[in-house]
Amino acid sequence: MNNDSQSHNTKPVRFNDLLSGANAAVPQLSPTEAIEKLRSEDVLVLDVRDPSEVEKSGKIKGAVNVSRGLLELSVDPEGPHYNQAFQKDKTILVYCVVGIRSALAGKTLLDMGYGNVFNIGSFKELTDAGVETENA
Repeated sequence: MNNDSQSHNTKPVRFNDLLSGANAAVPQLSPTEAIEKLRSEDVLVLDVRDPSEVEKSGKIKGAVNVSRGLLELSVDPEGPHYNQAFQKDKTILVYCVVGIRSALAGKTLLDMGYGNVFNIGSFKELTDAGVETENA
């Protein structure tokens, strides 16, 4: 009897393992460093919060909102839902509510061939530091 579950003898990956790997792979910028990048470079700012969160609090001015759950569909140039805002040669600054989804999203972007990705963390910390916002 062939049991497919027996072929997976590796230890399951846990959430903390995924998050640790993402934090190790994706450089994190402080709000001050993020503001410097926003002022000095042509960047794509990616908000991975859900649309309902963005509607309540707004977003960083000019940010593209793609919820974490739809990211892979939106960034694959060969996929049917590709968002052309995503260019592999562009610097991408990713944020969310506290920095967890943005870390995981950043790792996904790296895995999918985007090379210049930074986690800029928490929307509140960014706005407290003076990042300009706009309504959704």
